[in-house]
Amino acid sequence: MFKKELQKYNLMSYTAEEDIILKELLLDKLGFSVRSISKMKRNRTVRVNGEYKKPSLSVKKGDLIEVEINEEMANFEPQDLDMEVLYDDFDIIMVNKPPYMVVHPTKSHFDKTVANGVTNFIIKKDEKVKVRFVNRLDMNTSGLVIVAKNAYAHHVLSTDMGKNLVEKKYIAVVKGIIDKDEGTIDAPIYRPTDDSIKRIIDDRGQKSITHYKVIKRMNDSTVVELKLETGRTHQIRVHLAHIGHGIIGDELYGYVDENLIKRQALHAYSLKFEQPRTREELSFEAVIPEDMKKLIDKLKMEE
Repeated sequence: MFKKELQKYNLMSYTAEEDIILKELLLDKLGFSVRSISKMKRNRTVRVNGEYKKPSLSVKKGDLIEVEINEEMANFEPQDLDMEVLYDDFDIIMVNKPPYMVVHPTKSHFDKTVANGVTNFIIKKDEKVKVRFVNRLDMNTSGLVIVAKNAYAHHVLSTDMGKNLVEKKYIAVVKGIIDKDEGTIDAPIYRPTDDSIKRIIDDRGQKSITHYKVIKRMNDSTVVELKLETGRTHQIRVHLAHIGHGIIGDELYGYVDENLIKRQALHAYSLKFEQPRTREELSFEAVIPEDMKKLIDKLKMEE
């Protein structure tokens, strides 16, 4: 079991629950990769009861295993972007990303990204960790982004994502009235060419499943909650367009009226998952941003 009082951002502590080979424990119980274990051996960063021990050796029930997690910081310029940090512990940071902000620097958006803001937050705390994103959002989608502070946390949460153990919910405002109160969109998503930005529904694509529930119907629009079972690029946007209800403000798949909103009305509002080390359940919600609130108010006035 984990000893929470010993947890630090660069030290993992675990008490062996059985006699076992150390490498097997690191792989199966703690989720480290073979590559990470080779690095531990090279840098002598794994200890058993205070002493370095080779991963090939065995440990006994009750032994205290400690792993140092030492990494160089990523080369992101720190910028004070007044970023809303909802949660911070020894493994993760939870950020509420505003609309119009890119998660990771690109050639066209090289600064003022979530990565720059999180780096500034980390430096102010005098921590030395490498920023890794567990999930990403489009620039014009707002909401919750999980930032891992080390390779272990990133590996565990990415694996959990792949196993559908992370509950992801979104709120969208779409064009038209969705008749059914709830339903499931099960349609494969395909990228027609390697340089294509737009995705389509096609039998050649990856299995993609989105569950939806109507929150409110208005004159010619619907507020809908969406729960992802898979996590494909543009999944919600493609699926809603597929059922004839594109997201308002979505230039690629939806309905555009800049008098209503100047970006796609999509917000990642809820995440529920297990903390990668302690495995306690964590649950987060991010309030709908002002531009989506104003959009809903405008649409109500049209009723």
